[in-house]
Amino acid sequence: MADTVREIERKYEADDDTRLPDLAGIDRVTAVAEAGTEDLDAVYYDTADQRLAVAGITLRRRTGGRDAGWHLKLPVAPGVRDELRAPLSETPPPELTALVRSRVLDGELVAVVRLRTRRTVRVLKDAAGTPLAEVAEDAVRAWPAAGAVDAGTAGAGRPGARWREIEVELVGDGGAGLLDEVGRALTAAGVRPASAASKLARALAETGQSRDGAAPHTAGPDKRPIHGSGKAAAKAKARGKGAAKHGKKGPTAGDVVLRYVREQVRVIIELDPAVRRDLPDAVHRMRVATRRLRSAFRSYTKVLDRAATQPIGVELKWLAAELGVERDREVLTERLREGLAELPGTLRLGPVDARLRIWSERRRAGARDRLLDVLDGPRYLALLKILHAFLEEPPLRRAAGRPAPEVAAGAVLKDYRRLARRTEAALAAPSGRERDEALHGARKAAKRTRYAAEAARPALGRPAKKFAKRTKRVQQLLGDHQDSVVARGALRELATQAQRAGEGGFTFGLLYGREEALAADRERALPDVWRKASRRKHRAALRP
Repeated sequence: MADTVREIERKYEADDDTRLPDLAGIDRVTAVAEAGTEDLDAVYYDTADQRLAVAGITLRRRTGGRDAGWHLKLPVAPGVRDELRAPLSETPPPELTALVRSRVLDGELVAVVRLRTRRTVRVLKDAAGTPLAEVAEDAVRAWPAAGAVDAGTAGAGRPGARWREIEVELVGDGGAGLLDEVGRALTAAGVRPASAASKLARALAETGQSRDGAAPHTAGPDKRPIHGSGKAAAKAKARGKGAAKHGKKGPTAGDVVLRYVREQVRVIIELDPAVRRDLPDAVHRMRVATRRLRSAFRSYTKVLDRAATQPIGVELKWLAAELGVERDREVLTERLREGLAELPGTLRLGPVDARLRIWSERRRAGARDRLLDVLDGPRYLALLKILHAFLEEPPLRRAAGRPAPEVAAGAVLKDYRRLARRTEAALAAPSGRERDEALHGARKAAKRTRYAAEAARPALGRPAKKFAKRTKRVQQLLGDHQDSVVARGALRELATQAQRAGEGGFTFGLLYGREEALAADRERALPDVWRKASRRKHRAALRP
């Protein structure tokens, strides 16, 4: 995996005759040390329609300076990016291109802009001589990558550009307060906050290459468009007219549902590189987004054509299952480990910790490689392309033009009735495997109802929020029960393995009994939790 550097910085621009102030004495800064001048030459890569720029992502090949090589910058938050680095090569390295596959799809990465920068660096230090931040003063020249030899000449029929930029980047434990203080000092000296989020964004704009709708210089981490076609805009306008015919103002059902769907697709696409980098909780969050998206397709069939969404739902179910292989192992292992830790030493007979570790590692072996193979495979790529196409031409039904509250309430209550049937059937089922399976089915229905209510919040407001919260309590209780069922299966397996090895299975049997008691407790609690969640007044509050 490529080396990663967390980049926390502020960008500014200045006229050629603007002098930078002396920054010594600001915050903890006691000295400003000259760190020399570098000549940097960078070529930036993107697809022809600038999919990376739209997402606020940059990929460049840079020579000169201390960090020559390939750099991929992924946005984390405003002013914060992760820079992943790879050694110099003639073509973009696979370890970096894999991280932008969810954006690029099967598009070709081509050189779009070339930048030459003369950089003068000053280091801000504290009283102990520890670096706090670096101030880079850049004289930048930019032009289209194809056909130009120098800034100011015409490349592919477009002029070059030049500007002066100042970057203030934290090093060590400088802190955001230091950035604020430096920013105030620079502003007082006539320096302006940068009009573009990156050099690439400004270069594209000033060389006449920015694509319509991309807005790479203003798109924030939560406002990066997935698609923005004129057709989609025309359909949105038509939906608004449909709502007007019903005599009501406000968003249509199509507006609300597509907003929710678009958000889940955005999460899947943006978490792809985080999953590949094995960042904490990335797999879980991506899996939840796939489930929410599939749930929306199934709940809002009056808005979205089921014939179009059903095949996508099949692929989302597949992806969620693949994402769940390692996640489920982690959760189960942690549950069993916590159970062992709660037992007194006198009841921990034999090498139970080692047995659990061996069991877990065997399950873990290959899971990571398998997931990466899935993300690099053709089936996942096809799913991403389908999702992009879906947002470009959403298969809306007639009800999409109706006022959102009435359609959203109907969808939530439809899912609630399904949940009620399953819950009542589970409560009436005989104890044992039949009840376990019935409760698991009720749990999935509760999750779907909760997601439907969450999607309806923009239309129904506070009642939908409360309804989702109450349904979540039912889901969590049923989830605890199902986790106990799965844990008991694992404990049976562990006990069998221990006995075959001559270790004895007493401790695992003890944990089995505790899990069995926990499940019984959840079953006893369900009628009361369900009664509170299913009161008629809660359902009535959803009615517009």
